[in-house]
Amino acid sequence: MRRDTNIYVIGHKNPDTDSICSAISYAYLKNAMKVHAEHEYVPMRAGEVNEETQFVLKYFGVEEPELMKDGATQVKQIEIHEIPGIKNDLTVKKAWELMKEENVVTLPIIDDEQYLKGLITVSDIARSFMESHDNTVLGQAEASYRDIADTLAGEVIVGDENEYFSEGRVMIGTFHPDQMGNFIRESDLIITGNRTEDQLFAIDVHAKCLVLALDAGKTLSNTIKRLAEEFGTVVINSPHDTYTIARLINQAIPVKYLMTKNCMYFNSLDKLDDIKEVMRNSRHRDYPILNEERKYIGTISRRNLIGAGKKRMILVDHNEKSQAVDNIDETEIMEIIDHHRLGNLETIAPLLFRNQPVGCTATIIYQIYNERGLEIPKHIAGLLMSAIISDTLLFRSPTCTQLDITTAEALAKLAGVEDIKEYANEMFSAASNMGGKNAEDIFNQDFKEFIVDRVPFGVGQINAMSEKNLQKIKECLMTILEEERGRRGLEMVFFMLTNILEESTELIYVGGKAKEWVEAAFSVEAGESSAILPGVVSRKKQLIPGFITALHENE
Repeated sequence: MRRDTNIYVIGHKNPDTDSICSAISYAYLKNAMKVHAEHEYVPMRAGEVNEETQFVLKYFGVEEPELMKDGATQVKQIEIHEIPGIKNDLTVKKAWELMKEENVVTLPIIDDEQYLKGLITVSDIARSFMESHDNTVLGQAEASYRDIADTLAGEVIVGDENEYFSEGRVMIGTFHPDQMGNFIRESDLIITGNRTEDQLFAIDVHAKCLVLALDAGKTLSNTIKRLAEEFGTVVINSPHDTYTIARLINQAIPVKYLMTKNCMYFNSLDKLDDIKEVMRNSRHRDYPILNEERKYIGTISRRNLIGAGKKRMILVDHNEKSQAVDNIDETEIMEIIDHHRLGNLETIAPLLFRNQPVGCTATIIYQIYNERGLEIPKHIAGLLMSAIISDTLLFRSPTCTQLDITTAEALAKLAGVEDIKEYANEMFSAASNMGGKNAEDIFNQDFKEFIVDRVPFGVGQINAMSEKNLQKIKECLMTILEEERGRRGLEMVFFMLTNILEESTELIYVGGKAKEWVEAAFSVEAGESSAILPGVVSRKKQLIPGFITALHENE
């Protein structure tokens, strides 16, 4: 698996239509420019896609981006060893040969469905031969006669090669035939040479298996074959001498007999910082990696972590740390394209930061397409147009500029949308359809956190064409505002219920000095939990600046 060379284009948490559509459109633009052929620009999302955005994506036939909630580098972003897993019936000899071929000291053992069952290491193999002096090991491990023959470079010439040698001992038949009966049991495997009398006696005492070290040009007599068949003795021949057979035969043991079952492993979604700590406190050389389905995909060692790069990101429609994916500090931010106030993100190196006072990030991205002389395909035009309609509330928001309007109109033509207002009505209707959503889903649809003068607070917003829909949403949200405030550690929580047609907002709130903030910022008589704000439709251009101005004046 190669190291991740993607550059991710991503918007803010609880993404709105601008955040999603701008990420898709800017990633498309960067790929079309082909400036860095070795990189692919991939649009991502930092949260769930709301109903409005789902409508837009479906309308223009575009798939929603994959989810990324954490910016920390994960195992799946770095290069891992794609070492093939082995089955638990593979012989130690073949496992050793595979280790030499792959230049590794660890082999994961898997089942037919790629699930991890254990590990076999060079140390396991060495320990089994250096520390074990038990002649019953081969029987305990239940090696098949086929594997014994393969290990000895021989063949099964009498008996069923698919049967298993079990329970017995491995003995070398160097005794005088008169004495052999005192040492051999029926279940034993006997290693012997060319002497016919030794072979006959081993068969006569019902040895389970006879391994013959036949000299070159020698063959087993028909009499021995017939007797072996009658007495049920498996016969294996080998070109090796007795000493070599005795040394090699335990390599026919299946790896399941030596493997470590409860082994340490990592998941492809694990963060590098987390696994570094685990590696630091363990002595293993290699660690298996499992994918999201918990299936084996490769191994990783400490060497893989040397020089492991950070995720490379392009941020669109935000530049505040609180709105970015978790662990944004662990990423390498390449660019920021935004239309909001300057936030508190810090970067190690300089970067391209394009920030313009327009109503929508999509307007800026449209400009970049034109500056680069790139053709805008129909589906991208539709996404950009929808983002502008959403962020400007169909040109009603005070954040809307003439550039937003002319851009949206130009994009509508490219997208084949004849009536912008009719399309906007469908889009906003989809946004206010909360059927099947619980209070938490609605709350998280478009909620952002801010810090002003060290006061942490959050503001959510729902836009709708119908006052009736807004009141249903209000009843639902009021049940969880206080819970969400406590869970997020905020002093206050506000939620804007914006009526697009009437161009007004009912602001609901809990906590701290929320009521005082609203009265000071907008000179209205506020209730204990809500206030009507005529003409206020923008969180960015009206609500937040109003709070900041009131705080500074009070100081």
